[in-house]
Amino acid sequence: MPLSRRTLLLSSAVVGAVGAATTLPLSAAATTYRGPLRSDPFTLGVASGDPEPDGFVIWTRLAPTPLAEDGLGGMPARDVPVDWEIAVDDRFRRVVRRGVAVARAASAHTVHVELTHLLAGREYFYRFRAERYVSRTARTRTAPSPGTLSGNLAMSFVSCSQYEHGYFTAYRRLAEDEPDLILHLGDYQYEYKAGEYVIPGGNPRDHLGPETVTLANYRQRHAQYKADAELQAAHAVAPWAVIFDDHEVENNWADETPEQPDPNFLARRAAAFQAYYENMPLRRTSIPRGIDMQLYRRIRWGRLATFHLLDTRQFRDDQACGDGYKDCADADDPARSITGAEQERWLLDGFRRSTARWDVLGQQVFFGQRDNNSGPAVVTSMDSWDGYAASRERITRGWVDAGVRNPVVLTGDVHAHWADDLKLDYQDPTGRTVGTELVCSSITSGGNGADSTPAVHPWTAWNPHLRFYNNQRGYVRTRITADTMTADFRVLPYVSTPGAAAHTRATFVIEDRVPGLHQTTDAPTPAPTPAPAAQRSAVGSGTDTVRQETARP
Repeated sequence: MPLSRRTLLLSSAVVGAVGAATTLPLSAAATTYRGPLRSDPFTLGVASGDPEPDGFVIWTRLAPTPLAEDGLGGMPARDVPVDWEIAVDDRFRRVVRRGVAVARAASAHTVHVELTHLLAGREYFYRFRAERYVSRTARTRTAPSPGTLSGNLAMSFVSCSQYEHGYFTAYRRLAEDEPDLILHLGDYQYEYKAGEYVIPGGNPRDHLGPETVTLANYRQRHAQYKADAELQAAHAVAPWAVIFDDHEVENNWADETPEQPDPNFLARRAAAFQAYYENMPLRRTSIPRGIDMQLYRRIRWGRLATFHLLDTRQFRDDQACGDGYKDCADADDPARSITGAEQERWLLDGFRRSTARWDVLGQQVFFGQRDNNSGPAVVTSMDSWDGYAASRERITRGWVDAGVRNPVVLTGDVHAHWADDLKLDYQDPTGRTVGTELVCSSITSGGNGADSTPAVHPWTAWNPHLRFYNNQRGYVRTRITADTMTADFRVLPYVSTPGAAAHTRATFVIEDRVPGLHQTTDAPTPAPTPAPAAQRSAVGSGTDTVRQETARP
């Protein structure tokens, strides 16, 4: 019996040595290469990303011993040719492109292939071969042609996957939804050594190696994450668009300023950037140059949606008033920026030029105001846009003045689901809503969490624009049409053991030309099989958000 598409894409097994049924031919370079590769090098899976109307990036990294301490994956110290194929069917009966790339030893044997001249709005399948080994088959797709408005887009977004804090079941559940596009908004991997960032009840699993500081450290850590079968399934089902936050380097860094004084921080940042590029399906425009990396960019989905992917780490001023939650006058300083002047101009120009039905900002930290003080003082997170209030006001007024039709901000970082209406003046609860923010919870960071409703979070009483909160792990699933954007807040009851089911905790709809949230469901949580008591969250009614953000969001 032939495998179904879902079975093929979601299988966690990677194809091993080539059997008689395999038809992927060897390139001339591969047949003359004298290896040897004695075991399967495709242990880290495959990925695709940054779709355009005529192509996308496909990625893999060769690593027969993925967790090798030197970060080189057990590969020989020489370049290796890798064949690749693109087909319109998952059995590769209709191959439309094939070629050979070189996995270079200097880049930890990673492969980035940028495809062009493909058909717009089409599903494709791809795979790689190195010597006698063939990778798994994965699915990807091109973006629609520039003028296309009809149809819909199934887009899901995620953030904050601390390997030690639980199992990546949410990635598996996301893959089972078979989205068209996946956005990762940062904290893809964490820098801590085992035992340093421990949740109540203990961590279900541990990081290997020391805290990531060197290039070898970061390469090994990325490999540990990429070796996870659930993460591989999510990468294999759709193209990704990725941006980093802080933990891809270290907690709460800001431009050239580390969290704590560190004379070697810039070398650490350069190593982290190189490893990040090596392990992500990014275009060559994002190849790091020392401590600099071009990450902010746009992905256009026809005329339906433009995704403005931001970088709120590389160019920001240092957090005001020593970071943390503060009532801080410096947070309002108009000279301060979270994006830097050049990126801000790029974004505002994009608003003015946009013809998209939906303009979506994919970015890292909370955009709307969250005041944690019920009194007259305004106490907010200095690491979020609250710590750069004038920068936020310029961006918000920019989309208002440009007449952006439907502005939506997507956010990660805070390890909880939130949804809020965006304002020009948060001190006026009756002021008009000018946009919408959707915030995804973490994949694992913070541990199991606990079910909750907006009513149990005290901040919503004096922040009426905060419309939804839930402290379980999960992701956000959206469906975007010309008329609506529908957001399902997907949650899992536990991550301390594998296999939890996912369900929709709440659904909101954003209507065309009607900024703000319209809730359609608030589903009660089904009674799950409880996680082991030692792994249950010790967190109560929402104060965990404060703890996580002031410590290690």
